[in-house]
Amino acid sequence: MNPQLPPVVPSVTAELVAALTPRLRKRLDAGVAKVAARPTARAGDVVRIAVDDDTDLELHAPGGVVTSAGAIRCGCLLAPGCLHRAAAASAAPVADPTEPSATEQPATAPPVTAPPVTAASVTAPPVTGSAQPPPGPAPAPATAPTTPTAETATPDQHVAAAALHDAAAAVLEAGTDGAGAVLQAELLRAAHTARLAGLPRAASRAVAVVTALRAARSTDPAYRLTDLTAALRDVLAIAHRLPRATGPELAELRGTVRQPYTPDGSLRLYGLFSEPVLTATGYAGAVTWTADASGRLYSISDVAPGGAGRATGAADRAVRVGDTSLTHRELSRAGLAVSGATVSPTGRLGAGAGVRAVRAAGAAWHAEPLDRLWAVPVAEQVSMALAGDRDLLFLDVTLTGTVREAMGECLVADCGGRPLRLAAAHDDPALPDRENLRLLASVRGARLRVVARLTPAPQPRALLLAVSHPTDPGARLDLGLDRLRRADLPTAPTPRGAPGGPAGDEAPVHLLRRRVHQAASGGRRVLAFPGNRDTEGARLRRHGLVTAGELLAALHAAAAERVRDPFGRLLPADPGRFARAWLGAAVHTEELDRILCAAAWGADLTDAADPADPADPGAP
Repeated sequence: MNPQLPPVVPSVTAELVAALTPRLRKRLDAGVAKVAARPTARAGDVVRIAVDDDTDLELHAPGGVVTSAGAIRCGCLLAPGCLHRAAAASAAPVADPTEPSATEQPATAPPVTAPPVTAASVTAPPVTGSAQPPPGPAPAPATAPTTPTAETATPDQHVAAAALHDAAAAVLEAGTDGAGAVLQAELLRAAHTARLAGLPRAASRAVAVVTALRAARSTDPAYRLTDLTAALRDVLAIAHRLPRATGPELAELRGTVRQPYTPDGSLRLYGLFSEPVLTATGYAGAVTWTADASGRLYSISDVAPGGAGRATGAADRAVRVGDTSLTHRELSRAGLAVSGATVSPTGRLGAGAGVRAVRAAGAAWHAEPLDRLWAVPVAEQVSMALAGDRDLLFLDVTLTGTVREAMGECLVADCGGRPLRLAAAHDDPALPDRENLRLLASVRGARLRVVARLTPAPQPRALLLAVSHPTDPGARLDLGLDRLRRADLPTAPTPRGAPGGPAGDEAPVHLLRRRVHQAASGGRRVLAFPGNRDTEGARLRRHGLVTAGELLAALHAAAAERVRDPFGRLLPADPGRFARAWLGAAVHTEELDRILCAAAWGADLTDAADPADPADPGAP
């Protein structure tokens, strides 16, 4: 994937790949690698790629996004049926229309949903028996009261869900190495079909799968196997559950194209912090978080197509609310008075024409009303995060050391007597998160007030977003935007805490999680080889994780199953069965992580699902 290219909507890539001949499809992956490595030049809305000395490719992206197949033009003799156009679309980031833009206005249209199903009247059966009705007018037939039936998925949504399931199962079967441009285009075609059928959530997650695949195949440092696994799990789970879902569950599985904004009157907001936004789908910017006097959180975003440069520069752009001239960096430490506010269900402030805003005084983290955010017990904050209310944590911690993990070092801190791991929110070298974390690691014993984002794991873990200044408690640092300096650190030596930190993840569920990740990365064949599967299953059962052991066995069995025809020839494997077995293991692992996370933090998770039943969505 070449981040210098403009994002391309999924339907364009699917259309161009589908138009290729079988011979050209076999050469598509090589063509993608060639185009991605060629130099590019931008002139306004046009990006040119020099394929060779005599051939140029042009991508016309008005508004920053390529929205039609005709917007990709090639100068070779075989155009428009050439390989170059499909290769360019496959090498570019995938545009996700559900991503917020910098000019997004409050949505007034209702969420995309299927038309409601009307209920038919149910007529009671006639009375039978020997008794005759009395003479006189015949009574009106008795009818049962009309009751509304629950809304179900439309036929188009059934078809779209089936296409998504088949395309995602093929990707899982092949793994990242085998899921080339052709399989990616099939998944993008299914995503486009799902969007047209009114399934924006499934379409968005399918785009996330393709984005992760391209990052993996191009050895992008930003690639995370956990992101690919989560996106693939979501697509398969939605496709599996949607045909049988009704009511609120169906609405949740469908999702919405745009979040609706509702009037919220006048607001007095206090800046908390700002964080950069840098997505794998080619969007970047910043989000500033604020709170009102009651502790309710509101966010103001400026996200548009772009890369790391836009993420770092967005902090100094003016906030797009009303006529205020505050930048995001300034608002994170000041306040805002808003009239005519419109707010989405997630707390995002709208920027409609009727919204007015002016600068107001801010508040320190240790002063009211912001101090009450840190006064909420940690276990209660984690419970709200796991329930989906919000994922931000407001913690008072003492740094005690560092610990090395696969993704690099992370801080270890004491949080109310619990060892807590604090990792960098971004690994992109253009953002200062990783360097700031390294400098904070040198001030062991420092007591800091932090804002972090919960990461569900068997041990307390979170992504560090903002901290109070190490030498000035009245100031704070946004770790994704502000660069910490040596001069900001205490000059006197700080007491050293316990080195290293908590022990590694020894929860037995990691045995199942590892196989889930291996399958997403290497495909079915990785789990088909004989190994220590019996030993792993026995260890899970010894720790009381009987269902996890059974799911692991079923996953290996589905991977190894190959049926032969009457002549002894191997028949193609059933990707559907393997996908169901993998989905059961993935959903079960996610739920176990959620429950173990709650236990590690001492949170009350009364609504947690029974881990012994991995939600019908994936049960093999």
